[in-house]
Amino acid sequence: MNWREHGACRAEDPELFFPLGESGLSLRQIEEARAVCRRCPVLPECRAFALRNSEYDGVWGGMTAGERRAVARGRSEDRHR
Repeated sequence: MNWREHGACRAEDPELFFPLGESGLSLRQIEEARAVCRRCPVLPECRAFALRNSEYDGVWGGMTAGERRAVARGRSEDRHR
């Protein structure tokens, strides 16, 4: 099964998942994207894909790019301990 074929985001405008920032007016767009993610049957697969492939833009698996960078930094720090 290709998880992408089952994503709730397939029925949405892709622009929804690519806000121009992570503050101000973009926060509403991020929350709308996360609402789609919350009802998605493949959220874990999407999130894992984004983290594994260092997706730098957009909302993937309910996480913003900044949130994914923070997770990646945490993993990197754990490896160096």
